Amino acid sequence: MLAEYDTLDATALAGLIRAGEVSAREVFETALARIAALEPMLNAIVHPHYDLAEADLQAGLPDGPFTGVPFLIKNTGFAVRGMELSTGSRLFAGAVDQADGTLAARYRRAGLVLLGKSNTPEFALSFATEPREYGATRNPWSLEHGPGGSSGGSAAAVAAGLVPFANSSDGAGSTRLPAAHTGLFGFKPSRMRNPLGPVAVEAIAGMSTPHALTRSVRDSAALLDATAGADQGDPYAQPKQECSFLGSVARAPGPLRIGLTLDSPLGTPVDPQIRARCLEAARLMENLGHEVEEVADAGYDAQALKTAWRVIPGVNVAAAVLARGRALGLDDPAAALEPVNEEWVREGMGLSGMDYLAAVNRLHQTARDLGRFFARFDILMSPASAELPPKIGEMASTTPGLDAFYDRFWAHSPFTCAFNASGFPAMSLPFGQSAQGLPVGVQFGAALGGDNLLFALAGQIERAAPWAHLRPTLSEHRA
Repeated sequence: MLAEYDTLDATALAGLIRAGEVSAREVFETALARIAALEPMLNAIVHPHYDLAEADLQAGLPDGPFTGVPFLIKNTGFAVRGMELSTGSRLFAGAVDQADGTLAARYRRAGLVLLGKSNTPEFALSFATEPREYGATRNPWSLEHGPGGSSGGSAAAVAAGLVPFANSSDGAGSTRLPAAHTGLFGFKPSRMRNPLGPVAVEAIAGMSTPHALTRSVRDSAALLDATAGADQGDPYAQPKQECSFLGSVARAPGPLRIGLTLDSPLGTPVDPQIRARCLEAARLMENLGHEVEEVADAGYDAQALKTAWRVIPGVNVAAAVLARGRALGLDDPAAALEPVNEEWVREGMGLSGMDYLAAVNRLHQTARDLGRFFARFDILMSPASAELPPKIGEMASTTPGLDAFYDRFWAHSPFTCAFNASGFPAMSLPFGQSAQGLPVGVQFGAALGGDNLLFALAGQIERAAPWAHLRPTLSEHRA
């Protein structure tokens, strides 16, 4: 067994394998042993497919930047040959994909060993990873708390050292929020920087962007180098990147104009401990030579965005539920869903094309508003979430009441969704802990195509205020 497995990032592990100091087999067996020891406490992996990973090892892995490194795929939206894709729902239980999606194929080409699917809320429609069908995922920093969502299973697995990094997606903050709650680096690339095909053209009107949760900035950048690029027929094109994302990490970004907002754009409360960590981060930015100006808001209508966002997932999930119902011969497939999601889907079924178009136009208006902000500033800085990690059960969607759930959902993370609506890139970086020992994240966002700029800033911050030594006590349990 590789004793230091859970302390190494993916780049370091890949380097050891490439140098012949350990084998991909030894790393795989160490990962399985650690999963066996800690997964019963976490419930981070809902569809293990270790037999498929074993077959890939026996067949021989391609020579890529991460050859032999274990990896998990989020259980929503990502097709992997032979793996179950239940999307956290009873309705889709047992659905198995027969072919890889484009992103999974690129992961394989990078040499990753795909172990299975990580837990997610039903249809990824919550910031709490507590699906009724598969149970709650627990935060390795405190088992009474959740890791956030919707990429909560991936976040818990990486934070606990089950795998060095894991796939995620972000439709309203679903990479950045779990990163903030588990002390990880969470990067949401510019819209369609990573592909979603070949089956899906886009996800929730282009708002959902896939990538990963990582311990280090370099892992995130190197993985995006391996996976980014348009798929055939993609409806959007990104500005050409200046250089490799990994190359940007080592390059100082130069003096930046940073707009700092501490107040929720919805007027909802922000935890004072989170505000304090953000102010500490702002002082660090100034010490690094950047100009920080506190602003009241970023200039977009957050209440209108909140109203519009509810329409788009509601209609998209309703379409998927109806299609699944037809395939299974069900008269009322929505009845199989969790109470909040059943209400949400039924609402989506009753909306018109005009309702959907108005919601999409609100996304575009948000993009224009943010574009004006980035004409003045290079970076928008804010809390990643307004609240600390919730306790298990506090944000579950298993009890009726869509309106109350939706208000709670947005109050928890009011800062993140504007970057999904606009398609602009954003990231959450760890900045210390609360008095209770729970991680706190700070968000940084840039204009469309500003992925290289964000990686340069993230690398600078990681060097100035490293977080790798901050690990949950659960990580002390050795396989």
